[in-house]
Amino acid sequence: MVRVCVCSEVCTDMSASIVIIKMERAANGRASLSQRGYCRGRALSERPPQNRALSCHLHLLPLIDSNRLVLLNNIAAGLHRSFEQRGVPSDLDEAIECDRVALLIRPPNHPARFDSLTNLSLGLRDRFEQRGVPSDLDEAIELSRAAPLLCPPGHPDRSMFLLNLALSLEERFRQRGIPSDLDEAIEHNRAALLLRPPGHPERSSSLNNLSLSLGERFTQRNVPSDLDEAIEHNRAALLLRPHGHSNRSMSLNNLATSLQDRFRQHRIMSDLDEAIELHRAALLLHPAGNPDRPMSLNNLATSLRDRFLQRNMMYDLDEAIELNRAALLLYPPDSGNGAFTSRTHLFAAKSWAAFAHVLNHPSVLLAHQVALKLLDQRVALLSSSSHHFDVIREAVSSLATDAFSCSVRHGALTTAVELVEQGRAVFWTQLARFSTPLDELSVSGDTGAALAEEFKRLSFRFRSAFDQSAETHSPQIWQLTMQWDEVVSRIRLLPDFSRFLLPPLFSDLQKAAEDGPVIILNASQHSCDALIIHRVEDPVHVPLDITQAEVSEFQLLAEHILRKLWNDIVDPVVQALRESNVCPGSRIWWCPTAEFTLLPLHAAGPYEKKKDNLSDIYISSYTPTLATLIRARQQVSRDASSQHFVAIGQGNPVKGKELKCVAPELAVVAQHVAPVVSFTLLEEGNATVEGALNALNHYQWLHLACHGMPHRTQPFESSFTMRDGPLMVKDIIRSDWQNREFAFLSACHTTVGDEKSHDESIHLAAAIQFCGFRSVIGSMWSVDDDVARQFVSAFYGHLVDGSGSLNCTRAAIALHKAVKSLRKINIPLEQQIVFVHIGI
Repeated sequence: MVRVCVCSEVCTDMSASIVIIKMERAANGRASLSQRGYCRGRALSERPPQNRALSCHLHLLPLIDSNRLVLLNNIAAGLHRSFEQRGVPSDLDEAIECDRVALLIRPPNHPARFDSLTNLSLGLRDRFEQRGVPSDLDEAIELSRAAPLLCPPGHPDRSMFLLNLALSLEERFRQRGIPSDLDEAIEHNRAALLLRPPGHPERSSSLNNLSLSLGERFTQRNVPSDLDEAIEHNRAALLLRPHGHSNRSMSLNNLATSLQDRFRQHRIMSDLDEAIELHRAALLLHPAGNPDRPMSLNNLATSLRDRFLQRNMMYDLDEAIELNRAALLLYPPDSGNGAFTSRTHLFAAKSWAAFAHVLNHPSVLLAHQVALKLLDQRVALLSSSSHHFDVIREAVSSLATDAFSCSVRHGALTTAVELVEQGRAVFWTQLARFSTPLDELSVSGDTGAALAEEFKRLSFRFRSAFDQSAETHSPQIWQLTMQWDEVVSRIRLLPDFSRFLLPPLFSDLQKAAEDGPVIILNASQHSCDALIIHRVEDPVHVPLDITQAEVSEFQLLAEHILRKLWNDIVDPVVQALRESNVCPGSRIWWCPTAEFTLLPLHAAGPYEKKKDNLSDIYISSYTPTLATLIRARQQVSRDASSQHFVAIGQGNPVKGKELKCVAPELAVVAQHVAPVVSFTLLEEGNATVEGALNALNHYQWLHLACHGMPHRTQPFESSFTMRDGPLMVKDIIRSDWQNREFAFLSACHTTVGDEKSHDESIHLAAAIQFCGFRSVIGSMWSVDDDVARQFVSAFYGHLVDGSGSLNCTRAAIALHKAVKSLRKINIPLEQQIVFVHIGI
């Protein structure tokens, strides 16, 4: 029945001058678990049930029979225990079905019907926690509502049923954000507390649950009275948990956290001082070897940093750094046990890095390196499911860009490249792990071949498991994670595979510059910098005289802004390229981070007579990461004669504006392409979601003309509009296309991603690229229908050269020439520069 703060996460936003602690409350002995044995125990025999034998015996009993009910309860309880131990989903499904039958046997007037209602509701909630199916939680809530109605006032179990209902409502509030669910949960917690008066053995649990619900509502609505009441209930719970009580440390921590919340509201130093003392007391109850000791170390460090920001006492910051380091020593990042990297470890490292920056501590670079190692372990086994993107977004934050800035300040330029690569586009990085090429491993010997097959099997199971579950801590996932760790560790023991799936070194990343320099543009709260990666030479640092805040203020579609972009950012880079003897007309690749990802770097220039813009000097392409560019180059290009081109156009979607120029645009594509390669046209009624996906499974070249619909808050729902509905990013990433060559995305906003996570590059163009296309053309904003047709005509005219063949490596040059040709006609500047090239 008690929900305990199991970890504390620290968001180190230095500009806000506070550290935000978010509690992840787990039901440690929650009503739904601690009471499970009680409810099912009413009908359990004394020895453990043998489910298979009991199931056979069940068929021999009449439909309505007391023994049948005992057997159903025994089978359900045994299956649930089996699920908790082994994580097999079918065990939970069967347990739920047994509970359904038991409920049918107990009609509305049955004296023990509430037991069956509760058992079934708890099973459904467990399944929701494993798979995230909303209907399971909704049904669990309705069943939990019915149970208290069967328990009149004075019934000994009424408080338990109320708490179960409150827990389910709070879970639904966290999932959907419906305020009435949280309000109702608080009222049920209040009612349960009234049923546990002073002297009741479970009163402290009810006080704790009510305080956590009130704290949640304070976080959502910022009503001070909710927080004040939560603090009073936390104090009362602590008084009922004296020294020696098993839950005393949890109450110390929860009261301390509530006091810190109130300190941030009113800046009353006595609240913060008391919180620090409470965290110290909790730490004493978590000695060496206690699994909660890292959490306590980190919580105390956070509160000390809060106090440093108020009083500027350096000893508080010194102690905070040492506490963070001590927390991380309890989990060495090189231990190889990535399966159990928790948020506590990651946020302790991020907190250490932030503290060390304030103090200019010599450990600051090490702190960033440790944090990024933990980040890699934290997200390495997250699935391709969009359910996990919030976890990734929260974990990543500005860690990579801050690490880059720190490395540059310390003169460690190659380290800067490694760290920024390690902490960006981590969703795509972990997705790529499931498709890691295993050819060399498979031919390395019998052991290597066996491990390669095991790796493939686990990769398939991981994707299947995670597609069904939003819970990374479910038993099934933990079991898979341990198996994955074991296989990866064994692969790394083989000769030549010691760095299997480890973040690449600079010597590997430098291969991205084989065909031209790559310019990393980094925007951090500490500094803005450019780093030029050459094929052989060391990186070249170009400091930029602009702040991250100033970068975020750029308004993109005006000529004077493109001049400012040139003066402050691009021209210094061009001067460095010239000094490095990069010849005019060469190709260059931009790899922007943070706010730089939103800027049309390719279009920067002085825009004055007799002065060259960037496009007059170099041919620009983009890449989200260095590794992405390397992977594209490593893919083997097929002979053009065996390749096939598909043009998909949807100008008349059922829902959406008509695009009158789609049909003429497809005709232009066919005119240029059909004579030189196998060509297929898919339009109007045939351009459906299923039709497009089927085409993408068989064609290496793609032209797609339709509406593009970005979703800035749910980027996996960004979509291309087909005849029957949206073709979303989450549909595209389920595909695993091999040897794809080129895609022209003639749609709006195809490079627009999540508004809060620019560095993750979750957008339509990235989805197409990461799923196998080596070269992609996308758009930075809205595209005029008629302009798109003219652009496409100019582009394909330059792409198909005199040899009558197609080569995706010519796409950037063809786009470059198409832009130049459009300057000669009356097309607005923002439409001339809307398309960008990504990839090789």
